[in-house]
Amino acid sequence: MLHFELVTPERLVRSEDVYMVVVPGTEGDFGVLENHAPLMSTIRDGELAIYRTQGSTPETIRIEGGFAEVNGVGLVVLAEAVTG
Repeated sequence: MLHFELVTPERLVRSEDVYMVVVPGTEGDFGVLENHAPLMSTIRDGELAIYRTQGSTPETIRIEGGFAEVNGVGLVVLAEAVTG
């Protein structure tokens, strides 16, 4: 499982283990699974798609701008705002 955190300047919005997250990167959407290579990316306004299990219907959360970091611990999305 992939450890996923969604953070805004005001609060920690989510911290959970999931199967995959699709992030709206400024260069295009990208999916992050467990053991993904380290990565740092800016993100554009758009929707995160969170898959709790393989093949499940994704939950979407609307975010505005920020950064995404994939490291040895998992994925952290630092969003300027969460609007949905």
